[in-house]
Amino acid sequence: MANRALFPGKGRQTATDTRNEAGGRAYRLSPKQALAQYAATGCLSHTYYADAQTQLDEVLRLCTQVEPAFIAQTAIWARREGQMKDMPALLTAYLAVRGKEWLPETFAQVIDNGRMLRNFVQILRSGVLGRRSLGSLPKRLVQQWLNNASEQQLLHAAVGNAPSLADVVKMVHPKPIEAWRSAFFAWLIGKPYVEADLPEAVRAFERYKREGDAGGELPEVPFQLLTAQPLSDQAWAQIAQRGGWQMVRMNLNSFARHGVYALDGMDKQVAAKLRNPRAIAKARVLPYQLLTAYKAATEQPKVVRAALAEAMQTALANVPELSGRVVVCPDVSGSMSMPATGWRKGATSVTRCIDVAALVAAAVLERNPTARVMPFDLDVVKVALDARKGVLKNADTLSRIQGGGTDISAPLRQLVKEKAAVDLLILVSDNESWMSSGRHRSSDTLAAWEQLKALNPGARLVCLDIQPYATTQAPERADILNIGGFSDAVFGLIALFAQGKLRADHWVGVIEAGGARVA
Repeated sequence: MANRALFPGKGRQTATDTRNEAGGRAYRLSPKQALAQYAATGCLSHTYYADAQTQLDEVLRLCTQVEPAFIAQTAIWARREGQMKDMPALLTAYLAVRGKEWLPETFAQVIDNGRMLRNFVQILRSGVLGRRSLGSLPKRLVQQWLNNASEQQLLHAAVGNAPSLADVVKMVHPKPIEAWRSAFFAWLIGKPYVEADLPEAVRAFERYKREGDAGGELPEVPFQLLTAQPLSDQAWAQIAQRGGWQMVRMNLNSFARHGVYALDGMDKQVAAKLRNPRAIAKARVLPYQLLTAYKAATEQPKVVRAALAEAMQTALANVPELSGRVVVCPDVSGSMSMPATGWRKGATSVTRCIDVAALVAAAVLERNPTARVMPFDLDVVKVALDARKGVLKNADTLSRIQGGGTDISAPLRQLVKEKAAVDLLILVSDNESWMSSGRHRSSDTLAAWEQLKALNPGARLVCLDIQPYATTQAPERADILNIGGFSDAVFGLIALFAQGKLRADHWVGVIEAGGARVA
């Protein structure tokens, strides 16, 4: 009999049915799978192969092909677990057009702060969903949010424009019953109000604007409202001391520019906040956010950078130990140099796709020291890593590799050539493989996987897609899992798949099982 590792048989050759954005042969994801990928990874920004408008058009097309119930579940999962913003707001707004029975409960779980409220209103009124008015049900939901939000929620919602919270209030005309809320809305939109009725924080802010920074206590309002006024170094230090974990993480360089670290003990105070395990857990910090902060913290004292490294180790504590022989393959090709969340004017992340791929690989190695890491572009790239050096060091080593084209089958071919023993193979890529031998009806990746499976019948393959595209190099089946996203929830999903504990529909099943609590 011929070697089945080289000639696996016609029955397993699943022919490709589309082309990916790079022009390579690929498999089209089902509408549910594709929408799940976009929801978990899509930021509606320009990516390497697709602009923001193309992504938006594709998401809206997919929404017409799935049930509103799944749209609701996906929106809630993307917000609650993926911690996304624009995509869950878009999906929630879509339910106002198709699936109104799912809108109230989805709105309640997705629109959980002022920014999300403004995103929802902006999307509905933009015309992209075929309307430019809110409509009666969305208007009522927005009114309820405004009339039930706390003082702090409303203050934080007052930061931002296009639309501003004042614009939203003018649109929906909430009718509050509390005197303080009526006064707040009047203050917000520039109408007469009784200052004594304002919430204490707003009264203090108005006094601060009149009297200026005299070295006393700052009012308890969002720091963005304060920074419109002249601030001393001591005032900036108060902002750093009061700030939540995410706020401090996002403003480390601002603190450096405004002299905070020059004040006695402030560098140690900031570092203590960053490394606090409870604060990290409460903030639901994503590993890539810490990587972004670490890469951007070029002006920070050593103690602050060290605290970010410690926080990374804490945030990755839930990365599971994976049993058996694990191989993780980060894509280091040219397209992986794209910002992980795409290009967006004024809001482009310094973290690239290659950084995220490197982080995933380094995190798996950290928790599974015997794991093998095989970076690839057109071929496998040799690199020396050491699990003892820590996640950030190994991630940095991997992210410095800058390759050319993409051939996702390269590491699989190498493993087949070696007749390697593999239980779990994790590919981390943008899935835009374009090199093809042309020898197979299937993609080269699937053909190589079949050869590896002949050597390792119990092996499982995870294709982790960092960028939101609707194709894959290996179609979903019992031994193949396609995941979109780079949140820490992904690690737990991989562990469940490795143990054979996922439903047959894998990623979609996770969303359907835990993505919504809709009546």
